[in-house]
Amino acid sequence: MENAHIIEIEHLKKSFGDVKAVNDLSFNVRQGELFAFLGVNGAGKSTTFQMMCGLLKPTKGKRYLMGFDVDKEPQKARAHLGYMTQKFSLYSKLSVLDNLEFFSGVY
Repeated sequence: MENAHIIEIEHLKKSFGDVKAVNDLSFNVRQGELFAFLGVNGAGKSTTFQMMCGLLKPTKGKRYLMGFDVDKEPQKARAHLGYMTQKFSLYSKLSVLDNLEFFSGVY
């Protein structure tokens, strides 16, 4: 799977009424690449990531994680992805592993 695309985003769009949060976004990430979203507040970073994870349905577009179509095989796609919201709190009485297991169980 060397140099294969582990993330493929094709013409992703998300609208909330008249507001276009993400408008025709396409990109690929290859295995071994470092990738980051940078931008001002309201640029669509969180919305895009939530669509990539299958937590938010796009208005249009396709999403593939590790070759799995997020719409057709969401569990298989999500099995290869970790996600921590920007607003989170860890339980101080739990170990790091216990916190990870708890929050993964919630999702």
